[in-house]
Amino acid sequence: MRWTIAGSLAVSPVLDRLDLVAAPVAAALETVAAERVGVAGIDPDLADTAAFCAHYGSPLSASANCVVILGKRGEAETMAACLVLATTRADVNGAARRHLGVRKASFAPMDRATADSHMEYGGITPIGLPEGWPLLIDRAVADAPELVIGSGVRGSKLLVPGDLLAGLSSAEVIDGLGRPVG
Repeated sequence: MRWTIAGSLAVSPVLDRLDLVAAPVAAALETVAAERVGVAGIDPDLADTAAFCAHYGSPLSASANCVVILGKRGEAETMAACLVLATTRADVNGAARRHLGVRKASFAPMDRATADSHMEYGGITPIGLPEGWPLLIDRAVADAPELVIGSGVRGSKLLVPGDLLAGLSSAEVIDGLGRPVG
């Protein structure tokens, strides 16, 4: 597949470079159309979206961020992930909270997000999330022809079409999940 958003990245088919992704991501690739997924190694110090886009020339508008949230209703807790374009912020206390049916929602503590997902902070991705975690995807992400997302580790990025992400078994596409910044 030819990626127009790759900038200066050297993209390979992900199945040829499973060494560049976290273990749960590699396992999950067996259940998706992995031939539609690319992977590129990057400098782990440039994994944060703004630094990555500036250095590699990939457009910010074609990057999506995956954040882990923790919802609570009484004593019950719900871990979930939200995937929104990098030009927006996840509406955790509005759209996500209402969709999950929880009383309170917030970003999960970093140590819990990484321990529970078995992925690195700054590399958490929707492919390979733990069983039972809802994956809330903003409509703009689902409709994007190409996106750059995390790979489960800070040392690489995945390139994927939005419809592949929307087709993940735990995915729920939500209008208005991503709120404009500013």
